[in-house]
Amino acid sequence: MNRTTVAMLAALEALITVAIGIGISLVPLTILWAVDAGFSVDWTLFWQGSVDIWLLSNGVDIEVTLPSAVVAGTGLAAAADPFFVTIAPLALTACTVLMGARAGIRASATRYWQTAVAAGLGTVLLLNALISVSSVGETLRPSLAQALILPGAVYGLGLAIGVLRGMHRIPAGNGGAVGRLLSGVQDRFDERFDRFDRAVAGAALRGGLAAATGILGVSAVLLALLVLINFGLITSLYQGAQLGIVGGAATTLAQIAFVPNLVVWTASWLVGPGFALGAGSAISPVSTVVGPVPGLPILGAVPSGTFAFGFLGLLVPVLVGYFAAVLLRPRLVWVLGARSLVRRLLVTAAGMGLVAGVLLGLLAWFSAGAIGPGRLAVVGPNPWLVGLFTTIEVGVAAAIGMASGSSRPSSTPDVSPLRTADRVR
Repeated sequence: MNRTTVAMLAALEALITVAIGIGISLVPLTILWAVDAGFSVDWTLFWQGSVDIWLLSNGVDIEVTLPSAVVAGTGLAAAADPFFVTIAPLALTACTVLMGARAGIRASATRYWQTAVAAGLGTVLLLNALISVSSVGETLRPSLAQALILPGAVYGLGLAIGVLRGMHRIPAGNGGAVGRLLSGVQDRFDERFDRFDRAVAGAALRGGLAAATGILGVSAVLLALLVLINFGLITSLYQGAQLGIVGGAATTLAQIAFVPNLVVWTASWLVGPGFALGAGSAISPVSTVVGPVPGLPILGAVPSGTFAFGFLGLLVPVLVGYFAAVLLRPRLVWVLGARSLVRRLLVTAAGMGLVAGVLLGLLAWFSAGAIGPGRLAVVGPNPWLVGLFTTIEVGVAAAIGMASGSSRPSSTPDVSPLRTADRVR
């Protein structure tokens, strides 16, 4: 393909990404406009709402100014003043990043990957500049400064991941500038650190990522169980809201968009700090203090009351960190041999805790935000506490796991999980 074709295809992929991001909410809202409103309401309001949802998923803050009639119906004095909604539906955010990564992988397979990246990123920035202006209304006003930058940054993150992943598979001589850059960085890293340090760093990174993934996996299962256990309450909340078929379907889609947020909140509950559903509230393994919450049916799965054995949830990150270390230890011991084995194993355990803490702390930060006026400006976990608790729990458990077993390297190691380059060097 020539340069023009590559640029056009990259721009088309970016256009599809934006169209899907807006269409996910625009399609059900349009059906709601046709069925419930009977075409009597201005459709541009639904367009603006869909664009605002897309921008919100990309980290753009939305300023909300409710009409006086709506404020009177809510009974909240704080709703009379403009407030911000800042919580991002992470399912839509992940969709944008994944589509950007796919575009980046395809771009890396061409000679003109720089043109593809520039065309895709430029298309997203141009489209967001146009739709952001059209989304400004009397009720919802996105931050135009953020809208011009953040959606492109999210899509650009996906592009960067895809390009780096694609270039990593290509030999340095055929990978262009990025391939040579990656090869140069790898060579400098290999020169600065010996194979023992590289083995420790690699094990810490893999172990921390595995621990964070394990905690999130258990959190997803626990969230599903809570939904099943409280299914009757969730159904009654649907019935009490009297949303109708179309409104119920739209509400369900909106809740699905926030499922990743809820998984991260569940993980913060298992780690210990828990999360908040408004200022002054706290949902944690040891205590639950909940005030008035939004009437979303999915929030019926939030545990209430005090659990006598809630502290058992803290065993999840400990067990996950322990088993991750136990699984990594034999391969690491074989690489390290007897040279400073104890010290390097402890460093690996500390690194696992740090990696897991940083990952879950960032996810906690991304999942939190404001969803309304007054006390609803504080919703979600505290990222600093989540990161700190995860680092300590996974790090200590990993140290115990690294201390388990024999200190003598195996004579017949499993060679598949280890990099061949590490053994050669």
